[in-house]
Amino acid sequence: MRLFLFVCIFLLSAVPLRAERIPSHCLAFASQYPGVEVAALGGMADLETDHVRLHFIGHSTYLLETEGGLTVATDYTGFVGGDLLPDVVTMNRAHSSHYTNNPDPLIPHVLKGWGSGTRPADHYLELDEILIRNVTTDIRSRDGGSVKDGNSIFIFEVGGLCIGHLGHIHHEPSDEHYALLGRMDVVMVPVDGGRTLDTASMIRVMKRLKARVVLPMHWFGDGTLEFFLNGMRDEFEIDYSKGNSIDVSLRELPRTPTIYVLRPRPIPN
Repeated sequence: MRLFLFVCIFLLSAVPLRAERIPSHCLAFASQYPGVEVAALGGMADLETDHVRLHFIGHSTYLLETEGGLTVATDYTGFVGGDLLPDVVTMNRAHSSHYTNNPDPLIPHVLKGWGSGTRPADHYLELDEILIRNVTTDIRSRDGGSVKDGNSIFIFEVGGLCIGHLGHIHHEPSDEHYALLGRMDVVMVPVDGGRTLDTASMIRVMKRLKARVVLPMHWFGDGTLEFFLNGMRDEFEIDYSKGNSIDVSLRELPRTPTIYVLRPRPIPN
């Protein structure tokens, strides 16, 4: 009997503990997104409790690392650097620089921001400490029209934070969109000046979202980046000091909304 108890205790102690998700204030309407998928995966992060690390890889690709070691790549084109294969990738398809047709089959979860043709993309994926969901928006078509639900804003709820990636957004969100997005703490925003939203419209969106941390992406030279920053200086601080990555946590969000200008760099080998 003692031997049996010893074996049971040994086996239980050998099972790695899963991180639990801390609910955010993001107003995720879970009842509208049935079918939660649960999995236990491993990653590479070495973070303080309840922190999330965001690396700017390039263009619209950020790599999120959670305290529990999960990795998520946004607008994934097939590469984040080194030999890293993310646990989850999200993609949009306004242009080929926001997706890949051939993601590595070893990536456990590939979330496309566009639908199957008859239904829009509809994701609600829970992996231990992170919940990933999407809100679809329309994109412009090459013939001058629009593609309904062709883009997804992906929301990552982790560590009590609500983190959003606007993708290749082409129009200002409606009131319904804002309600579905909820209150976001961190936003990755394209600031190209017109290939997505024009700068004035993007500034209106950011000032309505009122995220405490804003991370620019999808900028083509410092000119378009600074044009966006100059339009935000009246309400946001600007910080150039973080290099290519930043650690964020709910309890350490800046009191004044701040734009952190990260410089793109792939994950080293």
